[in-house]
Amino acid sequence: MDSHRSEDSAHLGARLVDGYLRRLGTGRPPRPTAAALSELHLRQLLTVPFENLSVQLGERIVLEERRLVEKVVEKRRGGFCYELNGAFGTLLAALGFEVTFLAARVFGAEGRLGIPYDHMALKVGTADGRTWLADVGFGAHSHHPLRWEDRGEQKDPGGMFRIVEAADVDAGDLDVVKNGSPEYRLEVRPRALGDFVTGAWWHSTSPESHFTRSLVCSRVTEDGGRITLSGRRLKETTPEGGDMERELVTDEEVLGVYRERFGIELEQVPEVRAAGADRLG
Repeated sequence: MDSHRSEDSAHLGARLVDGYLRRLGTGRPPRPTAAALSELHLRQLLTVPFENLSVQLGERIVLEERRLVEKVVEKRRGGFCYELNGAFGTLLAALGFEVTFLAARVFGAEGRLGIPYDHMALKVGTADGRTWLADVGFGAHSHHPLRWEDRGEQKDPGGMFRIVEAADVDAGDLDVVKNGSPEYRLEVRPRALGDFVTGAWWHSTSPESHFTRSLVCSRVTEDGGRITLSGRRLKETTPEGGDMERELVTDEEVLGVYRERFGIELEQVPEVRAAGADRLG
């Protein structure tokens, strides 16, 4: 699979595409330009939260384009990397951008790399012939797409980023670096959405995955900061680095924050559950 084009996602139909754009608070761009991509990327980060609620609520995670978009549009939910970048890539393809799914492995403690298909990112081509790295599924990452060919520093509201050749491999892999620290190693070979099923299953079920051991719901705020709800702890960060944290005491407070700050309606407060249940289908 070299790329997803608009005809590949035409089955979404105008209703889902327009509904997605309404969720983002923006209109349909007349052309798939770099400026349109940057606007869509930022609007996604502002409105569709990075969250692992499905893992803890026992909801099935389905890596199919239409189902991912329906989760964003009809259920008013977010997701983790496979869901967020899968849905966003599907939207971009429907709008005429050239989109390629890429696999990555996240750097952990002491520089150790995670499992294969640990993370999904997007390579996006725009109408001006330029290519970009788009990633709306890594949590605190760049607010705007990064220039694919640029090997120098790229300043972004989310930090200082670089895309560099991986030094210890000869397969053409790239390291994505933020503020001097490597975040993930990106493979340049195109992948299909279905290739990530095993990675999503592992992150949804393994006791070694941080997604099964924690609760998180997070998005960029309008001032360029970030708001994050981890279990019952609410944290708000300003662009200048100031933090405000408080513990939410009642279930009503927790559900209210999900509803008012993240646009997510829940019937019950999610809690961390035991890993090992099959939640992928």
